[in-house]
Order: sequence, then C-alpha cells, then structure tokens
Amino acid sequence: MGEMTLDALRDGSRLLFDKPLYWTSFDLVNKVRWVLRKATGIKKIKVGHAGTLDPLATGLMVVCTGRETKGIEGLMGLDKEYVATLRLGSTTPSFDLETETDAEFPTEHITDELLEKRLSSMVGEQMQVPPAFSAKFIEGKRAYELARKGEGREPAPVKIVIREIEVLSRNGNDVVVRVLCSKGTYVRSLARDIGIALDSGAHLAALRRTAIGDFRVEDAETPADFEKFVTLMKQTPS
Repeated sequence: MGEMTLDALRDGSRLLFDKPLYWTSFDLVNKVRWVLRKATGIKKIKVGHAGTLDPLATGLMVVCTGRETKGIEGLMGLDKEYVATLRLGSTTPSFDLETETDAEFPTEHITDELLEKRLSSMVGEQMQVPPAFSAKFIEGKRAYELARKGEGREPAPVKIVIREIEVLSRNGNDVVVRVLCSKGTYVRSLARDIGIALDSGAHLAALRRTAIGDFRVEDAETPADFEKFVTLMKQTPS
C-alpha cells in the first residue's frame, strides 16, 4: 500500500484485495469499513466494491473508499480474467459446488483435441443464460432466493464476450482453463455451456479471479494484511 495514509484511505482510495475462500463480497467490504472506522474513529466511511465474487471463488476484488466510490461503475465495465477448474461428466443445479450433483454423463469421448476444438468455439460474442442460483433480479427478487425456494426460473440471456480461453492443465475429468471475458460473464454458466458443447456435462469445481482490467491479483493483499497495515499506521506517529 506504499505511502498511503489513514486520511487517504478514508477520503478516497482504490484497494486491491485477494478475497479468501468462503467470504462473500459483502464480508470483504464490511471488513474494510470496520478496520477504517476503528482506526479513524469515524462512523460514516463510504466503501464499495467493483465486481462481486461468489463465496466459493477467490481472487481479485477492487474495493474503493471515499470519493473513489464514484468510479466503481467504470471499473465494473472492465474485462475480467479467471482461472477456473471445470469438472467434466457431471452437473449441479447451481453449476458449481454450492449444490449437489444432479446428473452424470459419459466423458470417454472427450479427447484433448475435442476439448480444444470446443473451447475455441466458445470464443466471441454470445448470449449467455445466467445461473438460476445467482444475484440477478427476476421480477424484483434475487434469482437465488427463488431457486432456494424451489421457484427457480431461468433468467433472461445477456450479451457477453469470451475474448480468450485456453487449457492450462488436465487431470482426468478436471480441466483448468484461463478465461478472459467481458463484464457480466458467469464462468459457472460457461462451464455448463462447455459441458453441453462436449456432448456431456460439466460444472465449476474452483474459480479464481486473476485480473480486472490492468489490475492483477499478484498486486493484491489479504484482509488480514490490510488490518495489520492500518493498525501499524495508527500506532506510528506521522
């Protein structure tokens, strides 16, 4: 965080975090707000994030404070990069590990050559159907609220762009891919679509966001390190 001061953190800063597994995006924003309130003694501090990550995902989140929150919308429009583990041969209602497997499919025919071919076909502009288990609004309610009540309805398709997709490694039915995509892309839905394209099934077994525009997760810090840094700043005379 360099030469950043408490005043700068309060008045307007852009912070890069590596979100821990199982944390919600709200958990992270809440943590930053709590740390700053504790350090400054000021109750009203604006804090927001530029793009949600599911609790089962890790990786880069951009958190803005103070006047920098005004630029959140622009940051949300940036392309995102992910490293995702796809599990071939089975599906889940949520398209990830949040729900149990609901169907299994053959995978013996999925050669590395076929996989590469089908992934290449996913590149470009397309209409993607978001997961029923998502934060999308359907008639004024969150899609996941309806899905958990058994009232799930398929959300309307949205236009997305898959700019790049490549296989990083494969271990049997677990395939690790790097995906560069536009805002609004659900990698869970991409996993589902890849399974269909392979005449099989697939779901997301792990997800890590590695970049938002030019911001990289390698430059991010953990919430624990942020708290230590702010505590140290408060204790160090200016």
